[in-house]
Amino acid sequence: MPVENPTLPGRREQKRLQTRLALITAALRLADERGVDRMTVDEISAAAEVSPRTFFNYFATKEHALVGDPLEDCAVPALGDLPLLDALLDALRPTFEQIQRDRDLWLLRMRVIAANPQLLPLLIAAASTAEQRLSGAIAAHGGHPPDHPRPQVVAAVANAAVRVALIRWAGAGDARPLIEHVREAFAILHDLKES
Repeated sequence: MPVENPTLPGRREQKRLQTRLALITAALRLADERGVDRMTVDEISAAAEVSPRTFFNYFATKEHALVGDPLEDCAVPALGDLPLLDALLDALRPTFEQIQRDRDLWLLRMRVIAANPQLLPLLIAAASTAEQRLSGAIAAHGGHPPDHPRPQVVAAVANAAVRVALIRWAGAGDARPLIEHVREAFAILHDLKES
């Protein structure tokens, strides 16, 4: 009898992740071709080969599917014993590697969001949620209470650095991977601390 790897999702979870990704991809492609206002949930569902009811099991609106992060369900892992910026880079490395593997999807998402500024409030809300999770991990790493301002500030600054790295990676003519852009942005944060 084969033994399943506990770090890999089971079949049901894999199917759920595949369906979610298919919906996100279909929504982004349709939005890129037609614009957000000229596509429907029915069209997204048909392109992803699922029912509209299934769509609503994953997303509240078509806009949520466009902004929805394929890595949304990933928890921020506990940070190791490294200095904080190194620990953040190490803990988030799998996320950056996944984004690198899904480069075309992320570039498409960034193009759709740039062309549809009405999506920005949802994007800001999603970033805020991710920032709160990161703040909790930073608080635990530094032994701070959850309401201490340091973890919140560090999470906000790290989030901004990652955002800049993503933009530079998307627009880069070179073949440098995303992790290199993030490492460069974090090095700038480290240098700020020294100046």
